[in-house]
Amino acid sequence: MIKYSKSTKNNLIAYCFLLPYLLVFIIFRMGPSIAGFFISLTEWNIIGDVHFIGFENFVKLLQSSNFYVSLRNTGAFVALAVPFLTVGSLLMAILLNQKILGIGIVRAISIIPYVLIPAVVGVLWNWIYAYNFGILNYYLKTLSINPKGWLIDSSYALSAVSIVIIWSYLGYNTVLYLAGLQSIPTELTDASMIDGCNKIQSFMKISLPILQPITSLVITLTVINVVQCFDLIYVMTNGGPGTSTLTLVQYLYSSGFKDYKMGYASAVGTIIVLLLVIMMLGKKGLSREEEIL
Repeated sequence: MIKYSKSTKNNLIAYCFLLPYLLVFIIFRMGPSIAGFFISLTEWNIIGDVHFIGFENFVKLLQSSNFYVSLRNTGAFVALAVPFLTVGSLLMAILLNQKILGIGIVRAISIIPYVLIPAVVGVLWNWIYAYNFGILNYYLKTLSINPKGWLIDSSYALSAVSIVIIWSYLGYNTVLYLAGLQSIPTELTDASMIDGCNKIQSFMKISLPILQPITSLVITLTVINVVQCFDLIYVMTNGGPGTSTLTLVQYLYSSGFKDYKMGYASAVGTIIVLLLVIMMLGKKGLSREEEIL
């Protein structure tokens, strides 16, 4: 009979608990990702024969103007959403952390936008942004301001959709920050107040450093969610007007399920994964430098 040390037994127990998730991850996440990379090396239109063409799809991708437009738009969505969804959700969490009457109802309401189906959110905001009968343009008219083509004018569309994305994810990030705030021992903040700190100083010196892991998680999830956002943008603009809201995921969908270029679409998907990995590694490197400093 093989005898194991206590640490080895603990590791085996941990692996047994992790095994169900690892199997699901490998079968439904890792497996399709690897298969997608191999498909990106082929020419395949779903129903025809598969022809191996090497990295030709990636060469075509780097020569496509629509790819760079979608890359720029995706970067713009991330640049607009991340600051607002980080700072805004933190401020909202601070407000919701106050002990006032009815705060539980307000907390429940704040998470509603996140739990709504993205298609429903898209239809709802289409009504709000509608040029002729939208609520937003109605109130602009009452203020003697000309109505705007929020979703039909390329100069407004990207910002308008960004507002909806921020509105959708703000509640979820707020819940994360709220959980972090409520986990901070009151003894620490009370001690800082006794030492002469006001509430703002106590928050900056005590609460904010403790919330750093939550902030890192919020930024990571926000980047991933915004880059992968598809259904909401599809319902609202379908990448239009023109290509003003075309994102990488929209470009992937159009290439694969409209043009039936599955190999090319898989190449786009591979690029998206690589970009996410690079961004996460870059963020991790910045976090290490901050810890050293």
